[in-house]
Amino acid sequence: MDVPYESTGRRHQKARTRAALVSAARQLLADGLSPTVEDAATKAAISRTTAYRYFATQRALLLAAHPEVRPGTSLLPADAPSDPVARLELVMREFTRITVEWEPQLRAQLRLSLEPGAGQPELRQGRAIGWIEEALSPLGGTHPGIDIHALAVSIRSATGIESLVWLTDVGGLDRAAASATMTRSALAILRAAMEP
Repeated sequence: MDVPYESTGRRHQKARTRAALVSAARQLLADGLSPTVEDAATKAAISRTTAYRYFATQRALLLAAHPEVRPGTSLLPADAPSDPVARLELVMREFTRITVEWEPQLRAQLRLSLEPGAGQPELRQGRAIGWIEEALSPLGGTHPGIDIHALAVSIRSATGIESLVWLTDVGGLDRAAASATMTRSALAILRAAMEP
């Protein structure tokens, strides 16, 4: 059985090298490039041979450059209100901020997810649906007939990087207007679901 390169000897040094390559890839993405392993190696001042020990393909490098949002992280503050509309507005404010902040990396992930045979689970982790479900959780007591997961999926379909790309590239909106539009759309979907 093969032992991954990074798990043998000098692990701290290898972790720093990996981090430098990922950081370089993120910087290049932020500059509007779609970096190769060689590009990241050059930017990080690491040999190409060494870089390929960490990332055998450009796809592997771009996957590693995915935004750093820990699974299970809540977008709601500790003192979040109980009103689902107010909660969703808070989540959308933070979700759109993350989307705009990490736009180059998310665009790269979106491109990868559209490739034929792309492994959707590794690329599209569905964290936003969990954040939205958390915002909507009070509906379980006030509106028991609402399928919270299905509603969260509906809201997610009108938000995130896919919507940002359309609103800016096709709709011609700036990032602030696009973020406001996504938030309004999310709240409109929620309010429509809550109507008797």
